Amino acid sequence: MTPVLEVHGLVKRYGDATVLGGIDLTVAESEVVTLIGASGSGKSTLLRCVDLLEEIDDGRILLDGEDVSDPRRGSRAAAEAQRRMAIVFQAFNLFPHMTARQNVALAPRVVHRLTADEANERADELLHRVGLESFAGAHPDRLSGGQQQRVAIARALAVRPRLLLLDEITSALDPELVGEVLAIVRELARGPVTILMATHEMGFAKQVADRVCFLDGGTILESGPPEQVLGSPREARTQEFLARVIAAGRLV
Repeated sequence: MTPVLEVHGLVKRYGDATVLGGIDLTVAESEVVTLIGASGSGKSTLLRCVDLLEEIDDGRILLDGEDVSDPRRGSRAAAEAQRRMAIVFQAFNLFPHMTARQNVALAPRVVHRLTADEANERADELLHRVGLESFAGAHPDRLSGGQQQRVAIARALAVRPRLLLLDEITSALDPELVGEVLAIVRELARGPVTILMATHEMGFAKQVADRVCFLDGGTILESGPPEQVLGSPREARTQEFLARVIAAGRLV
């Protein structure tokens, strides 16, 4: 079966700084892959490159076997590829003048040309899925940070993406709100959604990931099942990183 995502030799530079130095990564259908590593290791840049928000300097990105990173395809082809993916960032990025329902229904209505009734029906189904059906008519300023992030996840799912990209989605939340967002992702991981997720929550990665990739200096230094990478890492840099995580009390 063709993987949902294939990344081959991905290089990304900003000026003289190489942020990604030749990334190779494959994500299979319904697989959950988590990216871990210190700040500045390239996790967020990798996600932005996969979502075609950043131009790459070398390499290829394939979505369902199709090279979506080829600049010769043009902006229209890139936009079409982006419609098959969805990304959730640290910031919620909800439209403040829209209700939760309107935020979730916007892309299905505008981008995917659903009728208003169809888009609202899908939005209500997804808000129910993330436990916010009673807040469908609430504006973002009436929601907690955790609730806003759950709306953002519902909005991403509303386009029925082939690939869901999650970029440190709990890092902007107060500690007591982290659990409610991770519970939603944990539930998604049990279903048919394909997820590539950058996270600093090692305990969560250990519980839900099919595979963990440790990034260091813009390369994937170690990759494997969570019990191997997080429990018995082979690389010295992985061991050093996890030792710091354990000292900070973030690996449970």
